[in-house]
Formats: sequence, C-alpha cells, structure tokens
Amino acid sequence: MQKRNLGKSNLEVSALGLGCMGMSFGYGPPSDKAEMTALLRSAVELGIAFFDTAEVYGPFINEELVGEALAPFRGQVAIATKFGFQLKPNGESGFAGLNSRPERIRQVAEESLKRLRVDAIDLFYQHRVDPAVPIEDVAGAVKDLIQEGKVKHFGLSEAGVKTIRRAHAVQPVTALQSEYSLWTRTPEQEVIPTLEELGIGFVPYSPLGKGFLTGKFDANTKFDSSDFRSTLPRFTPEALEANQALVGLLGSIGAQKKATPAQIALAWLLAQKPWIVPIPGTTKLHRLEENAGAVGTYCGRLARH
Repeated sequence: MQKRNLGKSNLEVSALGLGCMGMSFGYGPPSDKAEMTALLRSAVELGIAFFDTAEVYGPFINEELVGEALAPFRGQVAIATKFGFQLKPNGESGFAGLNSRPERIRQVAEESLKRLRVDAIDLFYQHRVDPAVPIEDVAGAVKDLIQEGKVKHFGLSEAGVKTIRRAHAVQPVTALQSEYSLWTRTPEQEVIPTLEELGIGFVPYSPLGKGFLTGKFDANTKFDSSDFRSTLPRFTPEALEANQALVGLLGSIGAQKKATPAQIALAWLLAQKPWIVPIPGTTKLHRLEENAGAVGTYCGRLARH
C-alpha cells in the first residue's frame, strides 16, 4: 500500500489507516476478541500500518485489543491513541467530562503505554479541547513526554484554527483528526487551509459517514439503542431518505470505475491532499478489503469527479 507523511512531519503511515473504536465501543456490544485480533492482523497483511484507538473506547479494552493484536508487528506499524476525558469510576463505560490537565495527560500516557505494549506512543491526540486548560499547557505537557521519549508525535482532534495555531507554537502538531467526508465538508472552509499553511497532516474519521456512504442504509434501516447512530439526526428515516441521492451518485461513478460507493468516497478524500489519511473503521474482513482497494490507481483518477 502507498505511504504518506502526515504533514511536514517524519511520521510516515499507510495511505489508509484503520479506526478501531467500533470493535469495542459505540456500535453495540464489543465484538469477539479473537475475531478482531484476526482482523487487525489481516489489516497489516493488506498493508495498513496506521491504527487509531483511545483509552475511552471501552474504556481501556480497545487499547488492550490493539496492543495485543499488533504486538508481533512492533516497529512496523504506527498506533495513535488519545487523552482528554475524565473517565467514570470503577470502569464504568463513558466519561465524566473533560480533563486535559498536565498531570492527567501524563497518567494517560503511562497507562496507555502499558496497554498498547509499546515503548513510545507514535501519535498522542488531545481527544477534545478542554476549555478549562490553556492549550499551551496541554502542548507543553505533551512536549515534555516527547522529550522523555514516551511520545513521538502530538495531535489534536476537533480543534479550531485558533487552538491549532496556539498549540503548534508550543509543540509542533503532527496531525489533526476531525470528521471529514463527502457528507461532512466543513473542514474545507478554514481548517484544511490552515493545516496546509502550517504543514500539519489531516486524519479524517468517519470518512464513510459512519457507514452511510457505503450504500447499505435506507429509510427502513433501524439502529439498536446501543448504537450511537440511533441518537443522531442524520440517521433518522427522513434524513436517510433525503440523502440517498448522494449514495446514488457514488454508485453511478463507481459503476464507471468498477468500484464500490465506499471506494469512491475514500478515493475522493485521498485525492484532496497528499497529507490526508482517512481511518475508516470496520469489524468485517470483506469491508476491510474493500476499503483497502480504494488506495492506488483510484486516487488520481477520481479527483476530477
């Protein structure tokens, strides 16, 4: 699989990453550990070398899964994880608010290193901006961890341009992770030009619109109450029906290119900038293989569509 650098950093990753959240969190009960371990290792065989997790996914169990599954490939893959939430006590699912105080950042780093079974975290994101902690203090705390060799690169998630600039002035930001797809194009207004100016990579999550752009949903689709999409306005029957035209367009382009709607959506993202690395998530091998097929010859040809 093709490689890409995240911005002007020396962090080289596969052109497509794998978002691991849904294996353990957010889309219903955690998937079978043995099956997900096999899936993660299949991803490596397909050339995927960039994996995204977070302590809050579970909590903890997603990092443990990723760490154990990828242990045989240490040094061959990059793993990104995140800090920024105050977790509920006694291992309860969910979180009790934001917490990016420097002592909390250090605590998360130390614990994530153990769960991921690595000597250094390749990319350490602030999961959400904490208005109670100056971003300069956050960047400074990660800078200390980088100087100590416990973290290699600093990232932000869902940050605005002013926050990005302030953080970058203290510790260079390697990547921003935010939602971006054919269905969510807000970053094009201010964020992407700022990232290009500063030499920061972009890691779009939900690049397939939380599954919508695959074409597998329609107005009759029902989501289980444990699936967070059941709470999102975009996934009401009315919204799903109204947005079918977009999926239809992807399907028609795909028919011309002998590609699926998901491959067209991912190839479109890859074609936008050479430092964009989408991280679609899946728990199914055939979807993993389908997504990986978006990389390569599609990237240049689909930019015109």
